[in-house]
Amino acid sequence: MTAPLTTDPKTIGMLIAWAQRSLNESGTTNTAQETRWLLAHALGVEQHELASRMEQPVTAEDQARVESVISRRMAREPLQYIVGTQEFCGLDFYVNPAVLIPRPETELLVQETLREGGFAEGAVLVDVGTGSGCVAVTLATILSGMRIFALDCSNDALTVAKGNAERHGVSDKITWKEGDLLSPLHESYLVGAVNAIVSNPPYIAEEAWSGLQPEVRDFEPRLALVAGQRGTEFHERLLHDARPFLVPGGLLVMELGQGQAPLVRQAAEQVGGYTGLQTVKDEAGIERVMIARRVG
Repeated sequence: MTAPLTTDPKTIGMLIAWAQRSLNESGTTNTAQETRWLLAHALGVEQHELASRMEQPVTAEDQARVESVISRRMAREPLQYIVGTQEFCGLDFYVNPAVLIPRPETELLVQETLREGGFAEGAVLVDVGTGSGCVAVTLATILSGMRIFALDCSNDALTVAKGNAERHGVSDKITWKEGDLLSPLHESYLVGAVNAIVSNPPYIAEEAWSGLQPEVRDFEPRLALVAGQRGTEFHERLLHDARPFLVPGGLLVMELGQGQAPLVRQAAEQVGGYTGLQTVKDEAGIERVMIARRVG
């Protein structure tokens, strides 16, 4: 519960002090920055404007909006769901509880796809489990002359992703399909025609779910996070199912969880039909992305 505001007149400076104190008491981190983000959002101003408005009185409506967002954050609701956006590869994306919040490490998927791709005019790229659409939309803003398919099993997630494509002016570059992993591609006659399949699949093991931060466990979509008992079930399925769709030399680029690289590499070798297996580490030194090419 948030601490009551009792002193009048209430100014923006007092609201900021109260909000940061409340967040500190709730056990959240980075409270100074989060306070500025939340206050700017609640008051409808830019962050840099707060410094010059410290003595400005606030209305009862302003106070109520601030108290509401601070209460939500104290309950450990992710900041991104409260403000409704998250930055990814320099672009702002709408997010809500229907989609996973884009992470900085997922930017590696975009970077490595572009680095390894060498795509020609008319190439086909597929984003599996598109969620907010951050990967597909970012690639669509960079690449031209390509056919991009974005797949997800959640209609609610696809609604968010379509909104992000509209926001960034690339709706006409992306075809959206609802269904389990690669199954929607069968109706598009893409067997043997895909140049790259990119995915940030669920990769959390069942036993790890209860130990996650409350921001993740209690608010983000479990469907987008938990893979099964091992945590690599979706990678294994992708390795198996992607091969028939890829052109010879086509790319499969997947995000990995910490410590999963050996297991996924072993799965790729067991499935067969791939070459050039390599992993890319994120800024924390974790093998975060695996790249494989279809033999041919």
